[in-house]
Amino acid sequence: MNEDKNVKIDEVSVSDAGAGASSDDAIVPAESGADRDEVIEQLNAQITELTDKYLRTAAELENTRRRAALDIESSARNRAMAIAKKFLPVMDAIESAKKLNPDDDGIKSMALAMDSAFTQIGIVKIESLGQVMNPQFHNAVQVADAPSDANPKPQSNTVIEELQSGYMFGDTVLRPAMVVVAK
Repeated sequence: MNEDKNVKIDEVSVSDAGAGASSDDAIVPAESGADRDEVIEQLNAQITELTDKYLRTAAELENTRRRAALDIESSARNRAMAIAKKFLPVMDAIESAKKLNPDDDGIKSMALAMDSAFTQIGIVKIESLGQVMNPQFHNAVQVADAPSDANPKPQSNTVIEELQSGYMFGDTVLRPAMVVVAK
């Protein structure tokens, strides 16, 4: 059962390459100078062609890596935005509680913690009061006369009240602010 098997390895030389390969791929030693120049020219053409194929393949690989990295980044950003949107009602509830009971230390603490968490993950509140209404950031749900005691009196199309805060995630609007605009 335990037989020693010896494997004989044949030597391969350059002249053997022509035996199984096509005439274009074979390297044939040239006898004369003209044939040698022709072979050198063919080899240089092959080198140029292979170099071009290599560079194209390398560029395609780099483009694929770049696209994959962008896809991963985009996917992560979309997941983060979806999660962030889930927390907006919580922040709305905290803001409502803060308006009803502004002196409650527990509510102040929760609002501060949520503001800090939002800041850390890149969620920013859209500042609306006193700003000119911008449909990209504001959703005007009502048009009203400016308060008579306002000094200076707001110009037309200026936000005079914010009914619901708007938020941005980086340069993307998570939710526009619901506002009242001056006539």
